[in-house]
Amino acid sequence: MSKTLPEIAQELKDTNKKVQLIYAFNGTGKTRLSREFKNLINPKTIIKEDGTEEEQGSELEDKKILYFIAFTEDLFHWDNDLVGDKELKLKILPNTFTHRVFVDEGLEKNVTNVFKYYTNDKIEPNFNADFSEVTFSYIKSDGEKYHNIKISKGEESNFTWSIFYTLFKYVTDILNISEISDRSTNIFDNIQYVFIDDPVSSLDDNHLIQLAFDLSALIKSSNYDVNKVKFIITTHNPLFFNVLCNELGSHKKYCLEKLIDDKYRLSEQSDDSPFSY
Repeated sequence: MSKTLPEIAQELKDTNKKVQLIYAFNGTGKTRLSREFKNLINPKTIIKEDGTEEEQGSELEDKKILYFIAFTEDLFHWDNDLVGDKELKLKILPNTFTHRVFVDEGLEKNVTNVFKYYTNDKIEPNFNADFSEVTFSYIKSDGEKYHNIKISKGEESNFTWSIFYTLFKYVTDILNISEISDRSTNIFDNIQYVFIDDPVSSLDDNHLIQLAFDLSALIKSSNYDVNKVKFIITTHNPLFFNVLCNELGSHKKYCLEKLIDDKYRLSEQSDDSPFSY
């Protein structure tokens, strides 16, 4: 049965499962679906009982969803120092999530460790004082260091993912505490969903499999009896889909297909492969 993306987003919202996995080819509409789902859970405006519109807050305590999507990477852009070609910097646009990770909680070391784990332990991020930009160094085996290098697009994507993953783990650890009064902060108490859109586009197979294991372990550690957080993960990679399916156990598995006239089909899958090889 064909549906619009808003209808599919509503279907995902109405499904009472801790985890939903979606496979789709690139260009099908995964990112657009993630945006529709985010806007469904956290609309920018709400309609009040009297029919008037009200702007929703933008602070973390107002959020019901954490999401990693293509637009997350738009928070980062390069200053390539076109004049001097020496001071290459990755600029970080101000936002509540990075502010929480770096400024409020001081988790930059965690981000660095995750980044080096999935990319190259010779590449070192160097944050400025207010975490509005980061430069990168490369350390050779003999200890010599190259400063202000420009990392690849794939490494940049992994850096963005490392920030999200660090926040995700931090939030999971807090929400797993059953007594709300015992939590170090209550700013995440409203979180109901985590939506992750294709975090593996730049990983080789070994790191891809490891990320699937690590992500599955973190999701399984989330105590659904306590926090009721649900997870939706989309991917174009059949290997990533396969490993997640086998690691996460009981969950919903789908394939998303694009039809004609801006309609889509979300088909439930019965096994751990999105198609036959």
